[in-house]
Formats: sequence, C-alpha cells, structure tokens
Amino acid sequence: MIGRRDFIALLGSAAAASFSLPRATGAQQSGGPPTIGFLGAISAIGFAKQLAGFRQGLRDLGYTEGPNLMMEYRWAEGDYARLPALVTELVRFNVAVIVTHGMPGTLAAKRTTTTTPIVAAIIGDPIATGVVSSIARPGGNITGQSFFNPELRAKRIEFLKEMEPGLAEVAILFNPDSPAMVPERQAMEAMAGSLGARLRRHPASSVGEFEPALDKIAEAGLRAVEIGDDALMNAYGGMLAELTAKRRLASIGPTEFARAGGLIGYGVDFPAAFRRAPVFVDKILRGANPADLPFERATRFEFVVNLRAAKALGLDLPAATLLRADEVIE
Repeated sequence: MIGRRDFIALLGSAAAASFSLPRATGAQQSGGPPTIGFLGAISAIGFAKQLAGFRQGLRDLGYTEGPNLMMEYRWAEGDYARLPALVTELVRFNVAVIVTHGMPGTLAAKRTTTTTPIVAAIIGDPIATGVVSSIARPGGNITGQSFFNPELRAKRIEFLKEMEPGLAEVAILFNPDSPAMVPERQAMEAMAGSLGARLRRHPASSVGEFEPALDKIAEAGLRAVEIGDDALMNAYGGMLAELTAKRRLASIGPTEFARAGGLIGYGVDFPAAFRRAPVFVDKILRGANPADLPFERATRFEFVVNLRAAKALGLDLPAATLLRADEVIE
C-alpha cells in the first residue's frame, strides 16, 4: 500500500529538464517531442512501483514528460483480451515506440504491428514463446529484457521442498490466459518430479477467482502454494499474501509478494528492470533499429524471507533458507 501523496509523486511529472532530441525513427511524426506509448496489462495503481522505476530511468537519460517527451498510456485492467485493441490505438496515435511488459502485452504488440518499435520492459523467455528467434539479433521490431521464468518458477518448487521436506504435493496458482504458462508448467513439473512431489494446478484469470482457487487448495489439504509472476498476480501481491495467510498456506512468489506478507519471495527486481527499459527507448529514438538491439537478460534476482509470516504459520525455517536470503523481514 502507498499513501496518496506518494502515489501522486510516483505518477506525477518531474521538474523540467533542458534536453533536445534528434528526430525519432519510428512512426512518430516530426515537429515536436516524441511520444512513447505505454501498454500496461493491469492498471497505473497496480504498477505504481514499476512506473516509478520507468520514469526514473527516463530522467536518468534526460527525458521529462512534457518538455521533451510525451507519454500515452493504455491499461488493460487485467483483461488481456483488450490488449490488441489498445495496441491498435497506440499505433493510430503514431507513437515513436511502444513500451510494454509481460508475455500477453508483448505478443499482442507483436501481432498487431510489424513497424512500430516495441520495447519489452521485462518478459519471460522470448525464444520459447516465439517473440523473437534470436537473443543477439532479434530481427523484426522488438527488443528489451528477458529472464528465464520457467527455471525461476521451478526453483521456487525446490525452495518449498527444502522448507518442508515432507511435502508430497504443491499447489500452483496461475493465470491460464498467460501464454508463458506452458513452458513454466513443464519446468515446474520436471522439478517437482525430481523431488518426489506432485503439482496441483489451480487457475485464476481475475481477482475474483483468487479466493475460490485458494479455497480449493486449502480444502484439498495442500499445505504449500506457489504464486505465479503473471502481471495480474504481481499487481495484487498484497491481497494474495493476505489470502494465503488466512488459509495457513506456506507460500512462495515474487519478491514483492513476500514484502507484502507472503512467506517467501524469489524473483526479478521488477522496478529495477523497468528503470533499465528507457535505455532501449533512448537508443531507438536516436536512430537504432530494434532488430539490431540484443535482448538483455535480467541479472538482478532477490530472495526474500518473511519471518513474521513463518511465525504465524508455526514454521521453523531451515538455516539454509535464512542464509540464502538477501532480505529477512522480522
């Protein structure tokens, strides 16, 4: 949760900066500041921290909304079916670059335009999901940052098993509308099998489906749940942390999930990734072709342990888990 003043500060424009840009090479018309289209899968409130990181990255490079850069925002509000139409709006607006995130937004942009440059602030494996055919030379009109989410989510299953060696089954809460789920599920099932455990999949494609899905997990007698990295679940980490705690489920998910009250968080530092994304925007505005800009792999991962959540669950976490943590919440 953030206060009203902090939220306004996150979403407000920074002070003016004197900086002139060369003409953009995308669809942007000349004769004024370039316009960046931002395609969000959820909402501005749900992505306040990521937006703050993105805007800070722009300021680091000398860009300020208003004086030398315009922004057009489109938000799907968790309804991924709306993404293609929102991309079409941005293309018709003649933006110089479209910045998006996650696999649903990136694939929607890819399928809608082959000419407007696209920057994926952070996505899972772009090769396995068909976003590009090469990390080093993406070709086409898409570049950005990626991370190997199948391996990351599989690692979470390993951490849960380390925490409770006797676990025979682990629930995973996932968004069935996410195209990245197939390779992620395969990696998690392989990891669970190697550890002598079984996965139980529980879908939730909207906020209203969180509670029923978690009720089914608890009613089935499962003791642990892995929370996916889908944009919807990232945006409602606090709610999911509260719901899993209420059902006394040992839980692991993105880092912000643990900071919001979940048991363990392991994943990419998303605000840091969004702060890096403007580097790609800047290069494109200065004339670079996204086809020649290699995808970068996210290198900053965090492991967060919430001891308050552990105590509430009556869990005595292994020393190995605590020693691995980058952050321990007491």
